[in-house]
Formats: sequence, C-alpha cells, structure tokens
Amino acid sequence: MEFENLLKLVRAVSDSSLSSFKYEEDGVKISLQADRAPKVNIAASAEQVVQTVSTAVSIDEVPAAVNQEGQAVNSPLVGTFYAAPAEDAEPFVAIGDVVKKGQTLAIVEAMKLMNEIESEADGTIAEVLVKNGEAVEYGQPLFRIV
Repeated sequence: MEFENLLKLVRAVSDSSLSSFKYEEDGVKISLQADRAPKVNIAASAEQVVQTVSTAVSIDEVPAAVNQEGQAVNSPLVGTFYAAPAEDAEPFVAIGDVVKKGQTLAIVEAMKLMNEIESEADGTIAEVLVKNGEAVEYGQPLFRIV
C-alpha cells in the first residue's frame, strides 16, 4: 500500500470514530485503534504497519432524556449527524413537529455515504438529542418521539 493511501486510510478511520480497524494485504498488516490517551505510534516495516489513533469521545455522555416517556430513535451507525439536507436548508424536523413512520428525520454521514434516518413511529418530536455536525455512535439516541 502506498504511503499516501495509508495516510488517507488513517484520516478516514480517525474521522469516523471507529474504535478498531484491521487491514492485511500482501504481508502488510495495518491495525488502527482508538484510545483515550492522545498518542500516535508508527512502526513501519515491510511486515507490519501499526497506527494508534486517539479520540475524545465519551460513552458516559448518554442523555438522561432517553429514560423519559416516548420512543427513542437511535443511530444505526457511527458517523456525523446532519439535521438538514444541506448547510443552508431548513432542518428535516424540529421540536413539536408531527412525524409519520418512515419520514426522514436526519442524515448520518458514514464513510462519505449519506444515510437517511427515518422515524420508527408516528408521533411528535419531543426532543432532538444531538447537535448538527456532531459525531454520533452506534445506538446513540438522536430523537425522542412521543
């Protein structure tokens, strides 16, 4: 693997908030892992390339609002949350909006793919639990519908 492609891969994995990634091709092994301590270790040889990437995502920061009445709409993947289809567009939904099952509520970008997040039930948006442009984890609550 060329060094430039390796750097692109490291950046992509680093931006995605993955906790671990492994790749092997033609005797070259790449292992990327997210730690809490900010450090980067590179050990390059023809046999193995190891990269440790750190992140500052706290899993303890789950909103307390999820325990309230209603149904939570959780993120189906790790990525970046977008409340609107474009920067200058209005958000898909706002607090107080009535939504139908299957209606698009937001977008989560993962690996340069835009994934629509749809309502899992009919109801009213009681709470938006993440901010536009914020990184989200798999299973993280995004909305509360009552």
